Amino acid sequence: KRKMPALCASATIMRLPCSLSKNVFTNSSFCVIIVSMDKSEKNSGISEETVDKTITELCHLINKTNDDKFLVEFFKCLFTKPELKDIANRWLLVKEIDAGTTQRDIAKKFSMSLCKITRGSKELNKPDSAFRRMLELQKHKK
Repeated sequence: KRKMPALCASATIMRLPCSLSKNVFTNSSFCVIIVSMDKSEKNSGISEETVDKTITELCHLINKTNDDKFLVEFFKCLFTKPELKDIANRWLLVKEIDAGTTQRDIAKKFSMSLCKITRGSKELNKPDSAFRRMLELQKHKK
């Protein structure tokens, strides 16, 4: 038996009867096969080009409507509750960063990792930041 290595977050683990595989890590009567996935495999075969075209198509359609109620319903159909919560958290963190709230306070307030908040802060501070432009649209809408 070989000792199993520590797993990274992008690993998939499969358990098979040992008779079906060779040169894998074993644990009692089962073998564990570790399959690492790179980013291109995580999209179930969808190419980056297809992702970009589809997102552009959705943005174009969203841009055509002025019906907020319809868009909320569309988002609720398109995304799961956890996905909607994640989207809402990300937008809230951008607004908090813009308001001058410290990253540590944002992390406590929304139970977010500092890594995610730092990424939001970096995106907000980029020249021609899409976050900055959306914040400006929101301020002008009020």
